[in-house]
Amino acid sequence: MESIQAIKQRFEIIGNDPKLNRAIEKAIQVAPTDISVLVTGESGVGKESIPKIIHALSHRKHGKYIAVNCGAIPEGTIDSELFGHEKGAFTGAIGTREGYFEVADGGTIFLDEVGELPLTTQVRLLRVLENGEFIKVGSSKVQKTDIRIIAATNVKMIEAIEKGKFREDLYYRLSTVEILLPPLRERGDDIHLLFRKFAADFAHKYKMPPIRLDEQAAQYLIRFRWDGNIRQLRNVAEQISVLETERVITLAVLQGYLPTNHKNQLPSIVGGKKSDSEFNNEREILYKVLFDMKNDLNDLKKLTLELMKNESVVKVQETNKNLIQRIYGQHDDPNPNTPATYNSEQNVQNVQVLPMEKHGAEEDFDEDDYENEHYLIAETVEEEETLRLDEKEIQLIKKALERNHGKRKAAADELGISERTLYRKIKQYDL
Repeated sequence: MESIQAIKQRFEIIGNDPKLNRAIEKAIQVAPTDISVLVTGESGVGKESIPKIIHALSHRKHGKYIAVNCGAIPEGTIDSELFGHEKGAFTGAIGTREGYFEVADGGTIFLDEVGELPLTTQVRLLRVLENGEFIKVGSSKVQKTDIRIIAATNVKMIEAIEKGKFREDLYYRLSTVEILLPPLRERGDDIHLLFRKFAADFAHKYKMPPIRLDEQAAQYLIRFRWDGNIRQLRNVAEQISVLETERVITLAVLQGYLPTNHKNQLPSIVGGKKSDSEFNNEREILYKVLFDMKNDLNDLKKLTLELMKNESVVKVQETNKNLIQRIYGQHDDPNPNTPATYNSEQNVQNVQVLPMEKHGAEEDFDEDDYENEHYLIAETVEEEETLRLDEKEIQLIKKALERNHGKRKAAADELGISERTLYRKIKQYDL
């Protein structure tokens, strides 16, 4: 059995982290067997190296090794790719095709991103793992295959199972042995070793002197989070090698190639709970509605008192017109004849101005006849007035939307509420 160090040199694996060494050790131990292996780890940690090690050290090393990226194959064609299809099985199937499981018979197949497999394909894969049987798309003939399956994923499989996106029985069949590759940020000094390896490779590729980091840049490189892992580190090394003329890289230069928008680590607000600002906005709109209603009632009382003092029919008619305009928000053409003095001490609850019946045809009635007409000013008994808050709220929202030509943000600003609250009110009242 080859040593871990020999395997690293053979497959060009850089690093001495204990977690990395443990992953390689497990791969060496399971290689001579035929048990299925699941390789887990974040995207970009180098999961594709483990299946190659297992295949190379197994008794299947002379058989075919096929790597399949399950996430890159469309859902409608993945069954055909894996298991093959018969002629005429679907539109475009002009001939019989062998699938990967048939082609790799006697060898090893590596299913990368296995967590992206559709549920129907997962059922077919489970059958292959259990008894080595599969059926081509469009066929009824059961075929056998002698194949070893190694899978890899960056998906948290337990969460995928809980959400119903991955079959629990398939997970346990795939993960007979699970090998976890650590993320780059947990590998300490391996980060600088990898950077130097990449710098040397790109120097040879582009025929230029290799770059190197000064002390501060090297320490910053090790402390950086590296969410993209080895793939991100390699990309940064290549950019600096090509673009920088100075071969000694300082901290300032290195920082220019690294993203600054680190993920926010602060706790987030629990969903479904309203913030204090939302409650305040709702209180504000209710207060505004109530104050406006009170002002309108006071104006109605004052105008009614003035109407009772004036016997002029024209003044009565004009005042009624201004009152209607005030209530419905039509202020574009204020009437100069509206009385300007009121006595607010009078207590008149409800007043209706009712025109008396005219003996002639209504369509012949014009303003010249007003002087000869009498209007009845009827004062109703004092009673508790019932108010509909929702109707007044609808009226204010409609008015604000009309004044702002349907622009919700501007209307919300005018009403003194948030746009989200306004949207909810519009939906509530079906405006």
